[in-house]
This record gives sequence, structure tokens and C-alpha cells, in this order.
Amino acid sequence: MKKLPATVASYYKQAPSVHSRSLDEMRERILEVVPNAVEVIKYGMPTFVVEGEAIAGLMCHKHHIGFYPYSGSIISLFPEIEAKYKTTRGAIQIPTEKLLLKSEVKKLIKARLDLAGL
Repeated sequence: MKKLPATVASYYKQAPSVHSRSLDEMRERILEVVPNAVEVIKYGMPTFVVEGEAIAGLMCHKHHIGFYPYSGSIISLFPEIEAKYKTTRGAIQIPTEKLLLKSEVKKLIKARLDLAGL
């Protein structure tokens, strides 16, 4: 696993312990799909950037982790994911005990990369 920038490491370190393991696991799943992603803080959350395009973000909330594909059109492409999790147009609310599957993360990120032309 590559070294985290200080600002991103600080975000993860400040997360409640109940969320820490889930955030780490989601980070690993994202980096399996885009190992070349640069990790930054954008809109107050860890964000994965590929060739200057924000392609995924993670945010810790009180009762869940938010997954943000940085496009309001991505989530609706996958009705099976929408049916499984609470969603908004631009976010998936992931319970800490029921993370996105690796295959779901891959689908979401690949769709975002396609949208960005990457």
C-alpha cells in the first residue's frame, strides 16, 4: 500500500474507530482498481484522482461511510447497487458492516473512468 499524504492520513486517523477498518478496506478496494490514483483531500474527504480527474471519494458519517463517484450519473447505471444500499444522486451510504463488494467498486470506478475518458 502506498504512503498516504499527511492531510489524507490525518483524516483517516481522526475517523471514529468503528469506521477505521471499513475506510481502510474501501481504500484498498479502490486502489486495487486504480493503483496509480493520487490521494488528496477534496470537499473535506479523501479523494482518489486519476490524471487530474476526481474519480472516487470516501467520507465518514455518523452511521455509515459515504462513497462518492464524483458524478451524479454513475450510481443510476447500477440498479443492483441502488437496490442494495441507500443512495442519493451522488452518493452511496455504506454501512460499516456491509461494504461495497470489490466487484461493485470496480464497476463504479470503471464507469467513472469511462465518463472521464480515461
